[in-house]
Formats: sequence, structure tokens, C-alpha cells
Amino acid sequence: MPANSANPPLPLNPVIVECPRDAMQGWGHPISTEKKVEYLNALLRVGFDTIDFGSFVSPKLIPQMADTAELLSALVRGPSLTRLLAIVANIRGAETAAGYGSIDCLGYPFSVSETFQKKNTHHGLTDSLNMVKELIAISKGKGKELVIYLSMGFGNPYGDPYSTDIVAEWVDRLANLGIGVISLADTVGVAVPKTIRKLFAYLIPAFPQIRFGAHFHSQPSQWLEKVQTADLQGCRRFDTTLLGIGGCPMAGDELVGNIATENLIQYFRDKQVNFSFDEDALREARLLALQLFR
Repeated sequence: MPANSANPPLPLNPVIVECPRDAMQGWGHPISTEKKVEYLNALLRVGFDTIDFGSFVSPKLIPQMADTAELLSALVRGPSLTRLLAIVANIRGAETAAGYGSIDCLGYPFSVSETFQKKNTHHGLTDSLNMVKELIAISKGKGKELVIYLSMGFGNPYGDPYSTDIVAEWVDRLANLGIGVISLADTVGVAVPKTIRKLFAYLIPAFPQIRFGAHFHSQPSQWLEKVQTADLQGCRRFDTTLLGIGGCPMAGDELVGNIATENLIQYFRDKQVNFSFDEDALREARLLALQLFR
């Protein structure tokens, strides 16, 4: 692992990645394409940095995302600089997603847990690392950014070896491949401040070429300690969902839920951070979320 270097200057404002895909994918009732389009277009008007809007995975595994390609033709980007991110789990999905000009980023879940990687993508860690190399080539060839979600990044309930050193070793391998964005994913909501602090305190200065993010799943009572700890260690990218809906349906457990976007916004506003969001659009999107996830 590389030696620690001086802390790079931190961005003034955090980046918020709104994740309606994470909210919708495990929802127990089918959501119509029409309703998804209405919701996503409302989110596009808010001004988020990125919207994780859909996934190109097997509809047998995630039926709620079967219409991801259909959504694209109905989304209205307008003057919005918001980027669209799609999750992929294999080469075929990546090639399909990369073929759409309106998609800016591909997201690939790479787990530090061999067991969960096989559950989630049907590939082991060695094959998945080789796949990352192919995903890099596909992304670069189509002018897309590849985002790696480091699943089970804060703990592993499956009995596989886990430590912060193991996470750092995988980050080192991914960094050597040229990955520029890695979001540590609290897949089953087990992250605690001590682990969060240790990981970001080491990773952010050790890998200044990588933009690190936090994709926390959390019980409502625990979101603040997770966000605050990551923020104080310099994390400037947070994945959230309006109302805190969502979780990973492939984890084989109850959906833990995400950090609520409105909570994250208020946390940073209390710290005098100003977001250039369209407040009317944000209120409209939240009302639609209340209807969508009743």
C-alpha cells in the first residue's frame, strides 16, 4: 500500500448523488414506467450532481429495473448539468449502457466479500477484477466515467475475511488500474464511526487521485453519526435517496434503507454549505416520492 501523503485540498461543497434506482429496485410493488419518468424528470430539475437512475441487469433478478432503457427516451435533461449513472453487473450490460449517449457514468459493484460478489454478480473476485479492466476499456471507448461501488466496504456478515486493511488492499488494486471514483458501500448497514473514521482517514490522503464517496445504508437513528464521521474525515461524495427509501435486495436481508437526502442537505446547510438546488423542484420531487413509495 502507498505511504500516506499530505491531505489534498478538499472541495468546498459536497457532491450529492441521488439514487432513485436504489430506492426503486427492491420496492415491493411494481412502479410503472410512466411514474418513474415523472419522478426522474422532477429529480433532474433539482440540480443534483449525479442521478443513479437505473441498471442494466437481468430483469429476472431485478424486475423493477427492466424498463431502464425505455426511461432514457422520456427523460428531459434541459439545461441541467446533472449526470446520469447506470449500474451494470457484466460486460453485456456495460456495452448496452455505454451505447446510450445520455448516460454519463457506469457503476459497477465490486465487493470485498467473495460470497456477496457471487450473490450479486455471479462472479468471484478474481473474475470481477478482470471484468473491471474490460469495463474501463468500454467506458473510455464511449467517453463514460466508471464508478466502483466497494460493496461490504464497512463490514462483512458472510464470514469472509474482513478488515480495513483488506479494503485498502482492494482500493490499491483498483487504483493501479486507473479507477478515479470509488464509493464505499455500507451494503447491510453495519458501518460504525470507528470503521468509517479509520477507512477514510487512511484512504483519502493515501490515494489523492481517487474521489472517494460514501454509500451508506442506515437505520434512521444512525444516519447522523455515519455522515458526520465521513464528513470530518474529508469525504465529499454522498449517495442518498429522498425519504431514505431503499437498500440492496441482493443482500438477502431486510432492506435497511438509505440516508435520506433531505437529512443530508439539512446537515450541510447547518454547516453553512449552500447548494444551488431548485427548491421548488426539490419540494415537487419529495411530494412525488411520498406518492411513489406509499
